[in-house]
Amino acid sequence: MADVAAAGLRSGRPEGVVTDADLAGLPDAVQRYMRFMGVVGRPRDWSFLARFVGRFRMRPDADWATAEAWQYNSAVEIARVFVLRIRLAHLVPVVGRDTYVHGRGRMLVKLMNLVPVADGKGEEFDHSELITYLNDAILLAPSMLLGPAASWTAVDDRAFDVTLADAAQSVTARVFLDERGAPVDFHADRYATLPSGLTLARWRTPVTTWDTAPSPRPLPGPAMAIYDLPDGPFPYIEGRFVPGTVAYNVAPG
Repeated sequence: MADVAAAGLRSGRPEGVVTDADLAGLPDAVQRYMRFMGVVGRPRDWSFLARFVGRFRMRPDADWATAEAWQYNSAVEIARVFVLRIRLAHLVPVVGRDTYVHGRGRMLVKLMNLVPVADGKGEEFDHSELITYLNDAILLAPSMLLGPAASWTAVDDRAFDVTLADAAQSVTARVFLDERGAPVDFHADRYATLPSGLTLARWRTPVTTWDTAPSPRPLPGPAMAIYDLPDGPFPYIEGRFVPGTVAYNVAPG
């Protein structure tokens, strides 16, 4: 991806295999989650590349548009590059870029990938993009969080809190599990970009099923992202990561 190369991210290198000892000090629910995700016995991940397909809408009253996205996440220096393509009214191509690079978040949207129609920066976007990075790691690459930047807190046998620190900020989310230890929901406070402006709201990403066929690395099935607004839930993106397109420890170039 040209956007990843342009971000100037550093490449990683293979790290040691995750062992039972690496999980020993974590809350029981976190250990069950890590084991479900097949972390033990694999080298720690330092990046991943994935393709997502589904649908997207910009406002609660807007129609859905078919969506396709590619993303690259790195733990070498916490970074995320997410490029979304949709067609408004099935005609006008729109490209949105959500990025978190060097401690700064940004949302840039262009018509036909040329004409800017939105460019969000600042503390609210730093916070929101770091939350999204944390969500990605929980669902796709939890070993990226086995380091000093992340801390874990017990809630009960079906939930835990995780806090991620980077640059001058930290964000916290609550992860809910099923009986296997599979994540079924992720709750955090995130800023929604609405016609009325930025609104801080509860943001969640329920996962309905998990594909365990590519064991030992399960892949989330159909999922969505939802803001709980005062007027009710606002699901704005839904779909799934495409099996076979998720690649780990990929150089950013």
